[in-house]
Amino acid sequence: MPNSTISLHLVPGWAKLPEDVSLGFTHGIAVDSQKRVYVFNMSQHAVAVFDCSGHFSHSWGSDFAAGAHGMHLRREEDGQEYLYLTDISRHLIAKYTLDGEEVFTVGVPPLPDIYPTPGHYMPTDIDVAPNGDIYVVDGYGQYTVHRFDRTGRWLQHWGGKEGAEHALNEPHGLSIDTRPEEPIVYVADRRNQRFVAFQLDGTFIEAYGGDFLLPCDLVPFGEDGFILPDLNGRITITDGSFQHSAHTGENPSIWQVPGWPGIPPANWVDGRFISPHGLCVDDDCVFVVEWVPQGRITKWEVRGK
Repeated sequence: MPNSTISLHLVPGWAKLPEDVSLGFTHGIAVDSQKRVYVFNMSQHAVAVFDCSGHFSHSWGSDFAAGAHGMHLRREEDGQEYLYLTDISRHLIAKYTLDGEEVFTVGVPPLPDIYPTPGHYMPTDIDVAPNGDIYVVDGYGQYTVHRFDRTGRWLQHWGGKEGAEHALNEPHGLSIDTRPEEPIVYVADRRNQRFVAFQLDGTFIEAYGGDFLLPCDLVPFGEDGFILPDLNGRITITDGSFQHSAHTGENPSIWQVPGWPGIPPANWVDGRFISPHGLCVDDDCVFVVEWVPQGRITKWEVRGK
């Protein structure tokens, strides 16, 4: 069961934007080794960079304005950190330096039967295995999981829509848990309200249901648990079996409010979520981004860890 002494506490007003900068839907977030925070959002400031105190520093990536979605930050063997990104509008994944220099982009996987047009491919999340292989989930397209090598060369896929072996239904998020001796690929199978575990080669391990609403993603948390954004207004902390959960910032039935998720900022309540979409964990804090038109970024302190 999640450690009952663990709790999340809001840091009020952490994100600070200048008057001439506005963000769009905030979908992804990551923190580098210098404690800079990167927010992937649908605006001309698609990769918005904040310092550790929450002040906006600069931005780059305007090409991602229409399709910014999944983000993963990785420190690689050369000691450099890179951002791996997905674009649901341009139907591609990309690798960039933290300064915004493109390393490579990779378009539609070479599977014409599954992807007769680029529009059938809408990658929503991305992660990287210890050996450098890149894993991508096509959460808004054909509901497949793809594996590429470290250069972006396509290797394999699995999953798919109803009728496929280990079919998925809007597999929105993907995370590789490197805590076990053999890393595990977890897929947030959002519309099925579950997580599905696979070996790195795509071999099915198990599917886990639980106390989830619309789980967008998951991040390893603590010794063997996970923390995840539930789109319908809460953050969930769960144990390694996904059977014992606790919730933070719960905003019951917020998704039933007319116009959701476009709730006016004047109606936002500190410490209550509207539509959590992505999160990352850094030391003793958790950063959360929400699926709202003008973006929402919050920082939470972890206590009792």
